[in-house]
Amino acid sequence: MADFTVVVADPEDGSTYQLDVDGQDANRFVGRDIGEEVDGGAVGLDGYTLEITGGSDETGRPMRENVPGSNIKQLLLDGGVGFEPSRDGERKRITVRGRKVSDETAQINAKVTDSDEGVAEVLGESDDDE
Repeated sequence: MADFTVVVADPEDGSTYQLDVDGQDANRFVGRDIGEEVDGGAVGLDGYTLEITGGSDETGRPMRENVPGSNIKQLLLDGGVGFEPSRDGERKRITVRGRKVSDETAQINAKVTDSDEGVAEVLGESDDDE
């Protein structure tokens, strides 16, 4: 059964929240691609819509939007997700995972696209806790 950590970014205030999902809630993410929208109820954010922006597997390999499926692939990269070149023209062969969320995915990155109020209020977190 799938078990993920979903990192939800709130673009309104720039904060992020790590939420663990498993069971039926995790199954809402399986089979979805980067860029697709998911109901926020899967992570306890009822009434919100989340857009999947990326993720990684259990070994830390990043998901890339230009790789179909959920398989591992080696790409010769000159920048972007998974590789940041240190000089002009530098390229490197990097192992990445495809854009589809699968059971091998360990972390999913998502951002809130539709909201009426901030995510912190819904999750019961406030600035007074600091």
